Amino acid sequence: MQSPRAAVQLVQLGRISYSQALLEQQRFVQRHRNRDPSRPAPDALLVCEHPPVYTIGIRQAPYPAEEERRLALLGAEFFRTNRGGLITFHGPGQLVCYPVLDLRGFRKSLRWYVGQLEQTVIGLCGQLGIEASTSPDTGVWVGDNKICAIGIHCGRYITSHGLALNVNTDLSWFKHIVPCGIVGKGVTSVSEELGRAVTVEELLPRLLDSFSEHFGRDVTSTRTPPPPPG
Repeated sequence: MQSPRAAVQLVQLGRISYSQALLEQQRFVQRHRNRDPSRPAPDALLVCEHPPVYTIGIRQAPYPAEEERRLALLGAEFFRTNRGGLITFHGPGQLVCYPVLDLRGFRKSLRWYVGQLEQTVIGLCGQLGIEASTSPDTGVWVGDNKICAIGIHCGRYITSHGLALNVNTDLSWFKHIVPCGIVGKGVTSVSEELGRAVTVEELLPRLLDSFSEHFGRDVTSTRTPPPPPG
């Protein structure tokens, strides 16, 4: 008899502030770090939407203070994070997915992990008839327009941060920045590509199916995260 596949816990956070999402991710990261070695903590997939927020990842030079002030005047929050990548936007209509995985249960390779995130989104787009691909510029693209940003953090093989797929996002927010620091390229969304309104709720099951296919894990659902261990 074939043994059952390990499961990943789906945690649906709804629309949540970026700062609160960071705290939730840390709770699940700590769950892994505090685990009993004989009983590994379950992996988790946190999904949510954010109110308008610009985030900046690890970079060599600080983001200019005057730019932060300019973006704040638009009505969006601004956060510095420990993920990879440069500046991007999160907002309503964007499907944000934060996998908190112990890569020792998969492969100890960040290149493999990022590649599987990309293929998860490419597979989802393919289900919808959207031809998407990877690029040396990172993320998932439809032609010269980015449809999904990817930026991760990994410490002691435990992942956090993840991907942000534009579903029916107001793309005008991206006009105030150079998304991910890439000059001369644009952004798009699932709704833009299909020419019809698509919702995050409509796409979530397809994303989970594609994640399950590319990571080899079943996904079990819950709406509220459990309390931290201890």
